[in-house]
Amino acid sequence: MPTAPGDVRFFSRRDQFVGLASHYSVPTVYPWREAVAAGGLVSYGASVTDAYRVAGVYTGRILRGDKPADLPVQQSTKTEVVVNLKTAKSLGLTVPIILLGRADEVIE
Repeated sequence: MPTAPGDVRFFSRRDQFVGLASHYSVPTVYPWREAVAAGGLVSYGASVTDAYRVAGVYTGRILRGDKPADLPVQQSTKTEVVVNLKTAKSLGLTVPIILLGRADEVIE
C-alpha cells in the first residue's frame, strides 16, 4: 500500500492525490487526517491540532517575556489514525476490527 509524502507541497495538493488514488483504485495511507476527510483511505501521522497547540503554548510564553533561545525544543508527540470506511468499501477492502478499534476517528 503506497504512502503519500508528508511534505507541505503535497498537503496543498491533497485533493488531487486523493482523486488520483481513487481513480486508479490504489489504497493509500496519508500522513494527514484532512486527506481521509477528503476521501482517502487511512491516515497515520502527527496530530496537526496538537502541533498547533504546542506552537500556541510557545507563542504565549514568548509574549509573556520568555526568551525564545531559552525555550526547549519541542514537537508534537500525539499521533492519530483515521479510517474512511466509505473509501474502503469502494475499493472492495475490509478494514480489520482491531484497526477500527484503535482508530481515533472512523469516517462512515
